[in-house]
Amino acid sequence: MLPRLDEIEVELLARRARAEAEGWLGEIEGIDLTMSFLRQKRDQTRRLARVAPVDLGIPGIAPRSAARRE
Repeated sequence: MLPRLDEIEVELLARRARAEAEGWLGEIEGIDLTMSFLRQKRDQTRRLARVAPVDLGIPGIAPRSAARRE
């Protein structure tokens, strides 16, 4: 996921440069907002990648009780 987020950031930076060159102020504002969300997502993904997975084990099947068979 992190490599894809990096790709998206590169694309957004290119779009932002074009928007600046064209004077599209609304587009710049939108891209800046998207960039902030993207950076938050990347930080969150990095934090979650550092957390070790939890071993939940393999669930067992309880034997049937005599009362249920009747």
